[in-house]
Amino acid sequence: MKVIFIIQGEGRGHMTQAIALNSILHELNHEVVAVCIGKSSRRKIPDFFARKIECPIHTFESPNFVTDKNHKKILIGKTISQNIFQSKTYYKSLKKLNRIVKDYSPDLIINFYDLLAGIFNLVFKPNCKFWAIGHQYMIYHPNFQFAPSKNLEKILFILNTKLTALSADLHLALSFVDDKADLKSKKTIIIPPLLRPELFKLKPTKGDFILTYMVNAGYGEEVYRFASNNPEIRIEAFWDNAKAEKLEKPLPNLTFHQIDDRLFLNRMAECKGLISTAGFESICEAMYLTKPVMMVPVAGQYEQACNALDATSAGAGFSHHEFDFEKFDKFLVNHMHSATPMKPWANSIKDHITEAFMTYMKDQN
Repeated sequence: MKVIFIIQGEGRGHMTQAIALNSILHELNHEVVAVCIGKSSRRKIPDFFARKIECPIHTFESPNFVTDKNHKKILIGKTISQNIFQSKTYYKSLKKLNRIVKDYSPDLIINFYDLLAGIFNLVFKPNCKFWAIGHQYMIYHPNFQFAPSKNLEKILFILNTKLTALSADLHLALSFVDDKADLKSKKTIIIPPLLRPELFKLKPTKGDFILTYMVNAGYGEEVYRFASNNPEIRIEAFWDNAKAEKLEKPLPNLTFHQIDDRLFLNRMAECKGLISTAGFESICEAMYLTKPVMMVPVAGQYEQACNALDATSAGAGFSHHEFDFEKFDKFLVNHMHSATPMKPWANSIKDHITEAFMTYMKDQN
């Protein structure tokens, strides 16, 4: 079958999911004929994605978050108002998506949580199946834990998730754990996380450093402060900072790396533990490698607060409000971290994707 991916470009996680799914579909003799990525001025599409996806990439303007001047907190009000102001631009994006889909005539579109993709599916009604994939669709699980909500955060999160999947034929809800619960939606199935193939080849060891990943470069100030105050704790940090060098070592015990997918996974396999913003993929990768995690949800990003609750229940580690390396180091010393069932669950992803295609695409021809 011919498949088109539409990917929300705000986070690296959606791109790594797409790379993993592309590899599985190739093994199953399906072809991803094109990838469409929603872009913005905040993010650059990483080189590793173009290198690994190995198919034509099309970009389009898509709604994204607005942050404060320190690039640490998501500003919900400004995000909504700025994206409404860009409505004409986004309508052009919808028409561009329609042209691309008509040119490639896919059997299936898979949306990695892009808002415009759901609107496109409702308005233009493409002549193919439309699936939505992401951890966010766990909202249809009866026991999903919603974080405490302020200023309509929960309502906006649920609304956004539903908009990404308007008129979808299937929701594929990525989960930290295997769960056979009766779901609220008959169009939803629970599947394992989509993890990069390179991860499965790594053999974890216990090194002498804490690894950290920051989706927003503004958190670098916190990391520097804690490294300066705790010279006995060695820290290796990965960030997305266009103004920084590829490798910087501002302190003897602190190293900053620009995002490098291979190096990050290798260092994760060798670290004592991971401190990260609460993105789904990084937590899953750490769980697969049996590394404890301190999760720091991005301020104002309600989805990450929910991720942290879900991951804590799954045994990943614990959540905290800041990058506190001293607190995490004490946790690593005083707590015996046991492996979660993530490894066998994640290893079964190909079987779940195969079953999904056999079950939900059977009436396509």
